Amino acid sequence: MPNRTSPPPIREINNLRLPGIEQHTLDNGMPLYDIRMGTQEVLKLEVVFQAGRPFEKKQLAARATSSLLREGTRSFSAARIAEQLDFYGCSLSLPFNLDTSNVIFYSLNKHFGRLMPILEEVLGAPSFPEAELNAFIKRNQRRLEVDLAKNDIVAYRKVTEFIFGPNHPYGYNSYPETYAALRRDDLLEHFSRLFNSSNCAAFISGKTSPEIIAIANESLSRAIPPGKAARAALQPGTASPEAVKIHRPDTVQAAIRIGRRLFNRRHEDYLGMYLLNTILGGYFGSRLMDNIREEKGYTYNIYSMLDSMQFDGYFYIGTEVGNEFVEDTLRQIYLEMERLQQEPPGADELAMVRNYLMGNFLAMLDGPFNVSEVARALVTEGLPFSFFEEMVEATRAAGADEIQKLAQRYLCREDMWEVVVGV
Repeated sequence: MPNRTSPPPIREINNLRLPGIEQHTLDNGMPLYDIRMGTQEVLKLEVVFQAGRPFEKKQLAARATSSLLREGTRSFSAARIAEQLDFYGCSLSLPFNLDTSNVIFYSLNKHFGRLMPILEEVLGAPSFPEAELNAFIKRNQRRLEVDLAKNDIVAYRKVTEFIFGPNHPYGYNSYPETYAALRRDDLLEHFSRLFNSSNCAAFISGKTSPEIIAIANESLSRAIPPGKAARAALQPGTASPEAVKIHRPDTVQAAIRIGRRLFNRRHEDYLGMYLLNTILGGYFGSRLMDNIREEKGYTYNIYSMLDSMQFDGYFYIGTEVGNEFVEDTLRQIYLEMERLQQEPPGADELAMVRNYLMGNFLAMLDGPFNVSEVARALVTEGLPFSFFEEMVEATRAAGADEIQKLAQRYLCREDMWEVVVGV
């Protein structure tokens, strides 16, 4: 019988490595990454197109195209697609990211071959019905009206616009008139230019087999034609950081966002900043949380994020506090940034953060679908699979002095945009 009066021993997490990932080249030339793991008869197929904001010719065309892929095709209506997926207990989702348009398909192994014709139609012959586009526009205009009444959403929109610029793919914001300007021809142009095999990669995970790979090869090669690789259109932001207040006198709580432009995962300082961000505000035991939530009681949640995209990245801090606490909250945030610049973190704190991150890395390898997400992130950002091991080793090896130097380089108040919405 186990002894339930004493906890199990704590062991160090070692040997964190991505499992073997086999790469196939399909008949149309696109890569298919095969994560053959697990014992359950279930599959996940994710098809990723370089078709996000950096590649669009009209604002919001990327999001609208991705959202309407399943709303009717040459041979299937939207209702027919939904009915077939429900009948076989499968799932088709279309998450849109800033850089990519993704199609995620879950299926039982035994139904995979029956359902691939539907996925072929979604990927190769969407019809983009005019009525569905109009419904998409009206739905998002109503959602936007609700969102713009929320201080936290307004603050986030403003800080990203200031960091990157109002015309940058990562910085522009949507408005009712931006949606109203969309036309069906914009979606057709975006789709025909970018949804091709030179601009695409696929990831299949679960209990795969040579037969499953053959089915995927046949269907994806028919659905996705050859074409030209995408070229991103990016404009650098040039404005100098400043503090901006947007007054909303009828609200009792203010949203605070503080941030600056940084870099993507390919930058030499990314791995160190990943650890530094965690110390400052990246987990529940962070310095910002300990000071502003636990000690001061100003907020329920405060956090910092290191958000990296394919071509750029940014760092920001976010929280919502009562109007009467805004000034001291800002003071405390900058105080925590200065503390990291003036003195290196202690050994106990570094050990705690390392253990937390090692647990996160372990969770990333928990099952074939999680491994597939790691592989997709690395491939779409042009990183080798060895980058995962580099992150693990950098987390183990980063010293306190290195963290302090990065804080001195990247956590300077004069480099930060500051947005307060509410008070």
